[in-house]
Amino acid sequence: MAAPWSKARCEAVERSVRGRVPPLLTDLYQFSMAYAYWSSGRHDEPAVFELFFRENPFGGGFSLFSGVHDCLLFLRNFRFTEEDVEYLRSVLPPATDPAFFNFLRELDCSGVTLRAVPEATVVFARVPLMEVAGPLAVVQLLETSLLLVCSNAARFRLAAGPNRKLLELGLRRAQGPDGGLTASRYTYIGGFDMTSNVQAGFLFGIPVAGTMAHSYVTSFSSLEEVWPQTLRRADGEQDPVDLISLTKGILGRLCELLGAEPAKIHEGELAAFLSYAIAYPGNFLPVIDSYSVSCSGLLNFCAVAMALSVLGHQPRGVRLDSGDLCSQSVEVRRVFKRCAEHFSVPAFDSLVIVGTNNISEQSMADLNKKENQIDVVGVGTHLVTCTRQPSLGCVYKLVEVRGNPRMKFSEDPEKSTVPGKKAVYRVLDSEGRPQMDLLCLSEEPPPQAGQTLGCFPMGQDARLVVTPTQVTCLRLEMFAKGQVALSEKLHKLIAEIRRGTSGKGNFLLAN
Repeated sequence: MAAPWSKARCEAVERSVRGRVPPLLTDLYQFSMAYAYWSSGRHDEPAVFELFFRENPFGGGFSLFSGVHDCLLFLRNFRFTEEDVEYLRSVLPPATDPAFFNFLRELDCSGVTLRAVPEATVVFARVPLMEVAGPLAVVQLLETSLLLVCSNAARFRLAAGPNRKLLELGLRRAQGPDGGLTASRYTYIGGFDMTSNVQAGFLFGIPVAGTMAHSYVTSFSSLEEVWPQTLRRADGEQDPVDLISLTKGILGRLCELLGAEPAKIHEGELAAFLSYAIAYPGNFLPVIDSYSVSCSGLLNFCAVAMALSVLGHQPRGVRLDSGDLCSQSVEVRRVFKRCAEHFSVPAFDSLVIVGTNNISEQSMADLNKKENQIDVVGVGTHLVTCTRQPSLGCVYKLVEVRGNPRMKFSEDPEKSTVPGKKAVYRVLDSEGRPQMDLLCLSEEPPPQAGQTLGCFPMGQDARLVVTPTQVTCLRLEMFAKGQVALSEKLHKLIAEIRRGTSGKGNFLLAN
């Protein structure tokens, strides 16, 4: 169970983000433009930028939006330290007016307004996800990148189906510790159930899971290394029991039942399992393929797990990390059922099988096509690095200055922008499913439920007529006058995410 969501934890989140996204984390040309605006007296002109992406990632029909929380913290803490200013003085041209650096020292986001779609909303290409309005120089400096990990996690969730548990294991594969932390959070929003990342569990209340790696198993070579060698019953009654002797007796009977060869059982692996079971009798879930699943790992696990059951403890299950996970899981489940029946060990009917072997979206989908008994899938590399599409290609474009629309033309029509400050609405049908996202100029009247409206699909000339059953405003004002607009207390906003406003597995999809 996660620790209480205290104010201290919320402050830790804020410190983490503040340290992770400093104002210098941008391109040098942003400061060059800001200086040019300032030197010409245009820095305070009201301007509006929009953030969107041009194509849905992974060749799919949707994306899952995330990152609002980090953006809000970034805006609220946007300040240049004296060290920041002095560094900028060293990299900008020597002719830069010294007064510009005084301007930077006083710069903040008190004049910035952010409107954005809520965290974990299903979104589509070319729909403005964020609108950033404020003084021209400031909003120019706010251009940042968004993550793709959340949409990737949603695709894994869809591929896995609603019943299989998903465990995020990407910390060691992400691009540095900050990338690992944000990846853990956004994969949870995207539909994963657990993470192995302890810091993410502390900061964001994500359930954490994990037991042992192969290194623990291979560190043992004989039963002499097991210490202590005894374990008390779960009810605490009677004297401690010699777990090694109890397990060896069960292992002999197990080999007879299954026709296994005792000579092929790895003693060091058995020692590792025993040692871990003594340390964590209520959380015994080892990796069983360090040597051989069928000849050693499965037999050693079953012997130790049955010994734990004899003493009233509840073993958890096993992890498979190599080979054909589907066929191995079927064999493991068969042996579990046989043990449950032959040795009268009911606990074996509920043992969990975890699969973790370089899982990709495709191999996740393949699990549903093959016979398997995998309850939990752990995903790392292909999740947090988004190997199929490493970047989303978000763009941050100026659409209005001093109330006048601005548009980018291009030799490539796909790179042209839609001018003007806009309102964004989601039109729903009678079943509550999205029909379309509608862009209107902000001064236009909003569409009304039950009233027919005509619109032009983006990139098409034909006029489309629809009658919405329900209309929702897709973007909300989330930051204004230097404060988070949705909540005076930041921890309430974080708690919303933790309670599951992401709607894991329940989001609507539309083509």
